[in-house]
Amino acid sequence: MNLKKVLSCLCCLLCIISSRAQQTNLKYNEHHRPQLHFSPAAKWMNDPNGMVYFQGTYHLFYQHFPGGTTWGPMHWGHATSKDLVHWQQKPIALYPDSLGYIFSGSAVADVNNTSGFGKKGQVPLVAIFTHHDPKGEKEGKENFQNQSIAYSVDNGNTWTKYAGNPVVKNPGIRDFRDPKVMWFAAGKKWIMTLATKDRITFYSSPDLKNWKKESEFGEQRGAHGGVWECPDLFPLALNGKTYWVLLVSINPGGPNGGSATQYFIGQFDGHTFKSDQQQTRWIDYGPDNYAGITWSNTGSRKIFLGWMSNWNYANEVPTDTWRNSATVPRDLGLVNIKGQILLTSHPSPELNKLAGKPVAIASSEIAKTGSLKVTNHIKLPGQYTLEFKLDKIDSYSIEMFNDQGEKLILGYNKAEDRYFIDRTHAGLSGFNPGFAGIAYAPRLTAASSGDLKLVVDASSVELFADQGLTVMTSLFFPAKPYQQLIIKVNKETVVKRLVLAPMKSIW
Repeated sequence: MNLKKVLSCLCCLLCIISSRAQQTNLKYNEHHRPQLHFSPAAKWMNDPNGMVYFQGTYHLFYQHFPGGTTWGPMHWGHATSKDLVHWQQKPIALYPDSLGYIFSGSAVADVNNTSGFGKKGQVPLVAIFTHHDPKGEKEGKENFQNQSIAYSVDNGNTWTKYAGNPVVKNPGIRDFRDPKVMWFAAGKKWIMTLATKDRITFYSSPDLKNWKKESEFGEQRGAHGGVWECPDLFPLALNGKTYWVLLVSINPGGPNGGSATQYFIGQFDGHTFKSDQQQTRWIDYGPDNYAGITWSNTGSRKIFLGWMSNWNYANEVPTDTWRNSATVPRDLGLVNIKGQILLTSHPSPELNKLAGKPVAIASSEIAKTGSLKVTNHIKLPGQYTLEFKLDKIDSYSIEMFNDQGEKLILGYNKAEDRYFIDRTHAGLSGFNPGFAGIAYAPRLTAASSGDLKLVVDASSVELFADQGLTVMTSLFFPAKPYQQLIIKVNKETVVKRLVLAPMKSIW
């Protein structure tokens, strides 16, 4: 073994020892540590990867650098859950090797053993990921990203990389990555949805090893302010009809700057994806939801998870032990709004397992002055959900603040017909000049009534408005937790429902 390989192995060993030591000593109660959201025990995290449900367990893999709290040589971190909310940190699943770093991808349960990796009736789990060769990138080559596979026959505990890697070789496209694979039953084949520079390329395979190109989609369609990444393709039903949803993350070029994820609604026949959609649609208009994909092997239910950060400042946010986390899991659905099929997102119902006794506040309390200090009724917990329903939609604001003058304001502006999250004075922001500011999202329905659900954690808020039609996710980093909560509405507004539910920590 040469010196370079010895040093590489030693570095990996030190990373493992350091990571395990930190996990042993960790209490998950550091300042700004999420209590409702998955975050790594220590060090860096970005894109969720390899999400697969198998034999009662949700597997979450994710882009991970065990050697620091900023982006570095990518590994696949690993965590598992039985209920989508409580997570068990697992050993690193995939390490960099001679073919490169382990970039984003997906995982499937090969229930028919098409790959031949299963032995004695054992269903193999197969991971499909991008091998990113940093040496080739540095040399200016165009083919430094290729698609490879690994398999597990012990329910995801250990993984073996396929000897024939890579299985999809780069034809000379600089950005050629993030394979999301699904079983297309009608054609009895696997479909790979791959990000290829400024478009999506579809491949098919009978066995996860041998792939052929089927078609492309996306040139001059949707948003193109940055490179396309982390796609996902899946069917959803609405009123007895099946539609196909294509997710595509983009960086930069999001609706509020930096990273974001757009979607297309259309049809897929096993070869070609077609969409008549003219407008760019976003699965989340906030600044902090990127690279999200859905779990595989969950049947007709599609459960989405995103990376809760933004490449504009992900390497700089003010956390020490760990850096970055995931959104809460979200169930996706479809709705028809005046002939347009739109995607909806709701916090997955499993989140309710964390709920304490809800506090309902009578509408008369807010009707007197148009303002309600919620903390007159309940001591503000560290994390909670808030549901808010209006008989008739009108402007309102919800303000969270502490005794140091830091405040986060969110709400709806009727004159502009849009939602907003204002973190101009929300807390620490000096780590990046673009962090403080106001994010906006359009209202996508003309319904006369309105509703809002918030999921509030130590350093984040997720806003779900109009039955999940408009969604916004935003980070914030107050020097002290917000102890106060005030809701302001016009005096004429009738609040039909106002419920705050304290939430238990997932840790």
